[in-house]
Amino acid sequence: MKIPKHVAIILDGNGRWAKSKGMPRNYGHTIGAKNVETVCQAADELGISYLTLYAFSTENWNRPESEVEALLKLLESYLKNCIKTAEKNNMRVRVIGEIHRLSEKFQTRIRELEAASASNTGLNLTIAINYGSRDEMLRAMRRMIGDVKEGKLSEDAIDEQVFSSYLDTRDLPDPDLLIRTSGEQRLSNYLLWQLAYTEFYFTEVPWPDFHKKELEEAIKAYNNRDRRFGGITEE
Repeated sequence: MKIPKHVAIILDGNGRWAKSKGMPRNYGHTIGAKNVETVCQAADELGISYLTLYAFSTENWNRPESEVEALLKLLESYLKNCIKTAEKNNMRVRVIGEIHRLSEKFQTRIRELEAASASNTGLNLTIAINYGSRDEMLRAMRRMIGDVKEGKLSEDAIDEQVFSSYLDTRDLPDPDLLIRTSGEQRLSNYLLWQLAYTEFYFTEVPWPDFHKKELEEAIKAYNNRDRRFGGITEE
């Protein structure tokens, strides 16, 4: 079975999962955060090299204030604990997104985690926090315009490869497989540039119940696709 090198996941359904159990939405987010390590271990065991998770979008700020506050506290706590998890599992962790809107303490957690795991050689985990693909591309274009004005970049040199080098994901290969949990079938402003040739897999299973078995099912579906690029089937 061919294992995708890079899998991106939209973590969806935490709140609905909690509601189905008569629990508050934040309980679902808590269990969903705990499931991240489970799926990371499964990905590593299956031979996936890169895993990118959509944890908090730029649109999530529009949720009720109490839910946003709880989500951010949960993510900050997760990043703190993730230093030990990354060390234990030889996992490199990076964060993408516009992090400057986050608190100074949160930003410090991100820098500490990235520095502590930078030399690890196992699974590459990327967490998208305050991330929106349109925002990412606008930020990239502003930096390119600045570099052109300063003479660091020639306008004629701008191509797809150069543009990609200004994105948050510049150190990552494009995803081979995108998974969205909990039945929704939309991209929600996630990795729009990077997903140009990615296979999509949608499952009704909510994120807190998405484990190794469900990941294997997604990879089986991926293997049943004919991957074509410009009319050429991928070998």
